[in-house]
Amino acid sequence: MTKDDKIFNSTETTEESLSPEEAVAAIAVITAIADSSLEEVDAEILSTMLWDFEVFEEYSEDEIAEMVDRLLGIAEDSGLGPLFNTASQALSDDLLLDAYAAGVIVLLDEELVIPKNKQSYLKKLQQALDLQDEEAEEIVQEVIAAFEEAENGEFADDDEEYETVLVQDFGEQEYESPLGNFTVPIPVDPEQGGRVQSQEGVVGFSDDFGTLLRIDYYPIPPEQFEEIEATGQEAYLQSILVEKYVPQAILANVPNAQIKYAEYLEDTLSGAYYVLVDMPKGSTISKQETNGNAIRLDAYRGLLTFINADFLYIVSNQRSFFEGESPASVEEESEGIKEKILEFVESIEFT
Repeated sequence: MTKDDKIFNSTETTEESLSPEEAVAAIAVITAIADSSLEEVDAEILSTMLWDFEVFEEYSEDEIAEMVDRLLGIAEDSGLGPLFNTASQALSDDLLLDAYAAGVIVLLDEELVIPKNKQSYLKKLQQALDLQDEEAEEIVQEVIAAFEEAENGEFADDDEEYETVLVQDFGEQEYESPLGNFTVPIPVDPEQGGRVQSQEGVVGFSDDFGTLLRIDYYPIPPEQFEEIEATGQEAYLQSILVEKYVPQAILANVPNAQIKYAEYLEDTLSGAYYVLVDMPKGSTISKQETNGNAIRLDAYRGLLTFINADFLYIVSNQRSFFEGESPASVEEESEGIKEKILEFVESIEFT
């Protein structure tokens, strides 16, 4: 009996009951374990995927993380078959499609397709949830479209939420924050397709050669300084970057991304936290395949967060790897990107 058969042919249920929302999350958990193993499931990535589902809009990140941890525990204690049966019984009719989508999102690869060796499981999941072929295919396409939309929200040049201006049309050699908290010389060249993309709280500088320098900035309310004092600056900055920004801004768009390096720089900018993120197929630029499809390049992104006056800043820099180019050691890549970020930060005039 295959692993899939043990899931879908089981007649047992778990002792613990599930809510309809937990049942949706359970399908994602079951699919993730079936696709690899219990030990290899990344609960944090799974939680981030589920957080974007409308069914979980009333749940906090911590609540979803606790839900995933609980379901992983049930799977370990009771097995995938009993957990699936309990989830199936708990699902309301209006959440069946969400449950299937939760399975689909786990199985999508970096090219946003379902690999052939995973299609058999997905077909069995469809049948177990009693979905028609048309319904199932529509869900797959909706999930793919949602991923593409999320990628565009983070990476695309024509995102309608951003104001994009070519450097030669900008009219100034410096960019000034609308809040008046900093100015910075524009670090990209108009002859290389330099662009300035901005919206409230963020400005990015990019070009046609893979350059990406970005500044995210957030006013810190007075009461939050009390939290910083209570938790300590290192713990606070680490929490902001590792637990919030990277999952929401990067992992949500590049699910296979992972933090490769992290350090607290006590003597830099009165205390700063730095991470290096490996982003397979996560660059802002793409290469054209022979079949005409555009595939995003692999990239590393360094991020540095620090506090200046009443603002929290996250400054990032991307390094894309072109065809035939391989990264050096993590330590070398991390140090190189960190130095570029620090050079860029030195050019910023805070006011």
